[in-house]
Amino acid sequence: MSAHHHAPRRSAAEQHKLEAAIHHLAEDQIAFNRVLGMKMEEFSGPNGTVCRFDMRADLVGHYIHGRLHGGVTAAVLDATAGMALMVALGEKYAHESAEQVMHRFGKMGTIDMRIDYLRPGLGAYFLAQAMVTRLGGRIGSTQMRLLNDQGTLIATGAGAYVIA
Repeated sequence: MSAHHHAPRRSAAEQHKLEAAIHHLAEDQIAFNRVLGMKMEEFSGPNGTVCRFDMRADLVGHYIHGRLHGGVTAAVLDATAGMALMVALGEKYAHESAEQVMHRFGKMGTIDMRIDYLRPGLGAYFLAQAMVTRLGGRIGSTQMRLLNDQGTLIATGAGAYVIA
C-alpha cells in the first residue's frame, strides 16, 4: 500500500475550501457550464454528484416539440461526470490540500462517452447525476443519468476519463 493512504486527512476547513473550489470551477470558471446554466446541487450524496439546469428556449433542439437538444444532454452529463471525478479524487487524495487536488483537474479529459437517449427531453428543469464506478491510477469511469423535473429518466450515459 502506498504512503498516501496513511497520511492524515485534510482539515475540515481545507475540505470546505476544496468543495468551494470545485463549486466555483463547475459554475463560474468553465464558461460552457455557465452557458448551460449548470448549478451543483450535491457533491457526493446517495445520487452521486448532482447538477441542475433549467429548461430555456435557447437549449431547445427540436423546435416543433420544444425538446432539449441532445448535445446539451451530452455536455451536461459529461461535465457532471467530470465534477464527480473531482470529488472522488478529493477523497482518494484526502491528505492533499485543496490547491493540490484542483491542480489535478488540469490533467483530466474525456476519453470516451456514450449517451443513450431514452425519452424526449421535456421538463421545466433537469437533474444530471454522475457516479464514479472506477477510479484507477490513470483512468476514471462513470455512469450518468439525466432526469426531468418529474423524475422521469431522459438519458443515461457512461464515460471514461484520463485523470493523470
